[in-house]
This record gives sequence, structure tokens and C-alpha cells, in this order.
Amino acid sequence: MSRDYKVGLLGATGAVGREVLNCLEDRGFPYSEIRALASERSAGRKLSFPGGELTVAAVTPKSFQGLDLAIFSAGAAASREYAPIAARGGCPVVDNSSFWRQDDRVPLVVPEVNAQALRQHRGIIANPNCSTIQMLAALKPIYDAVGIRRIVVSTYQAVSGTGQKAVEELAEQTRQLYNLQEVTREVYPHRIAFNCLPQVDVFTDNGYTKEEMKMVNETRKIFGDPLIKVSATCVRVPVFHGHSEAVWIETGRRLEPGAARELLRRAPGLMVVDEPEAGRYPMPIDAVGRDEVFVGRVRADLSHENGLVMWIVADNLRKGAAANAVEIAELLIRDPELLKTSWEW
Repeated sequence: MSRDYKVGLLGATGAVGREVLNCLEDRGFPYSEIRALASERSAGRKLSFPGGELTVAAVTPKSFQGLDLAIFSAGAAASREYAPIAARGGCPVVDNSSFWRQDDRVPLVVPEVNAQALRQHRGIIANPNCSTIQMLAALKPIYDAVGIRRIVVSTYQAVSGTGQKAVEELAEQTRQLYNLQEVTREVYPHRIAFNCLPQVDVFTDNGYTKEEMKMVNETRKIFGDPLIKVSATCVRVPVFHGHSEAVWIETGRRLEPGAARELLRRAPGLMVVDEPEAGRYPMPIDAVGRDEVFVGRVRADLSHENGLVMWIVADNLRKGAAANAVEIAELLIRDPELLKTSWEW
């Protein structure tokens, strides 16, 4: 990191955008300028973060001129429109939306898992789904050591994954219930307070939701393994921040839980918390504000000789989105070959 970089942030006013600002500061990213961008309705808004105060500008096709790189957290429509424009102008984009994730031209990257995929980028790099990121960060050392044939995962996803309005809805419904008032619903189809919703995103023709199919398809792309079998059930739970996952895997050959823990302890970006007899295991409240992925409850599966079970937790706004994007940006600036003058789109 030999110089300071000019960074664009599209979607700066959203929950993930604000967390990107915190991550840039917390991780000491060498920026000289942060250009905060959003829709016309947010233009002129002031944003405070640990590095100072920013004035939000309305995004236009010219917004990316003079920037070294940009991080997008403004949704699929904005990414579809502006990412190719930025790339053509020589500003590589790390995109948090789902729009580019399955595009064959676009690498889907978790730095601890497949950083080498950045070598093939053409100006746009996709950030995976939050649930996929934390799961694959934890499974990568095991996948490399003994292989993984099958993954069955159940997620317990915080409402902040839906957005700030969902956070406010959970808080308001909780207040209403405690005060014996009628519960109002706007964000979710059912009450989320003191409830669990076995639906994250819309259902597809095969009975799985789009969120569940993201985990299937993204796992195969990131691991570069079209044969790996994945089945997911994604559940929204009344937790403000932090996604949890119960993960069962069938490995290529038997791996004892103790050996699995050692692999996990040595892996970058992971924190093993696995002393159940002392009541120590990963919980969302411990992951909030942290960039690590927490792993615990590692144990042999009783139904399969090559089975392992584990519990994985991460802050969905940090490692599940903002921190992963900033880590990708860090890899880009470490290698001048990854920051070219322009790309064709």
C-alpha cells in the first residue's frame, strides 16, 4: 500500500454503506478521499463516521471519474447500471448486490477462500451473499484438507439483513407486545417479534427460496466445484444483528472433530469458540462489530461416518457484507496488476 487511494461508495446512506465507512476506518484503509454517492433524494445529506464527515452526492455516470476503486451497496438496479460504466472508466467495482454474482465474467470472492479468482476480474468483483460468506470461510480449511461432498445448512438470520426498516419493525413490535397493543406489520408477511419465519426472500418453483438457492449456487461457484451437493433452509429470527448457521457436512474422508478444530484455528479470519462444557460457543451478541467468523459446537455426526456438524456465527453487516468488500479492496490495491486503466463492458 504505497499511496493513498480515492474510493467511491455508492449506497453510502444505507446500513451496509455506513458499515463500509466504519470498516475502511477500522482497518486503516489508505484512502485520501471517500466519495459518498447515493440516489438523488439523499443528495446533500451529511454522514459522520470515525474518519470525519462526508456530504453525499447524487450518483451520475461521471461520478466515478478519478477514482481508484468503488464499493457498491445500492442494490441490483444501481449495480446493473453503474458498475459497467465505472469499470469502463478505469474504476474497478466491488459490488454487494446479487446482480453480478452468477455472471461468468465476474469473480465471486471471499478473500480467505478464493482470492486467486481476482486474477480474472474485468473491472467488476461480486461480494457473495452474507450467509454464504461466513459458511464458506469456515468450511474452506476442511474442504482443502479432506474434501466436502455434501453440505446441509440451516440459517438463523438477523433482521438487519433485510434493512434498517426491519430492525425498526422488530423493535416496535416488541414494544407493542410488551404494552399489550396490536402488532403492526410492514416489512415481513408475519410478525417477527418472538417468532421465526422460514422464509428469506421469495420462493422459487422448486420450493426453495431465492436466498437458499443463492447459497447453493454461490458455494459451487466460489469453491469451483459444480458437483458439491448443497441444501439450505434459511430462517429469519428476532435478532437485530448477527447471522447463525447450523451446518452439517459429509467429508471426502473421515476427519475427527479435534483435527477439524485445529484446521479451523490455523485458518485466517476464523475464531474458534468451542468449550460447550463451560458454556462457551459462538453467539450473535459476541460477533457484532467483529470481522471474524466464529465457529463452535464442532462434533462428529452420529448418522454418518464421514459427517461433521458445527455452528457458525458472524456479523452479517460486517463480514457478511462490508468487511468482506473492504478486504477485497485491500487485495486490489496490493497488486498494481489488479488496478488497470479500463475494462471493456
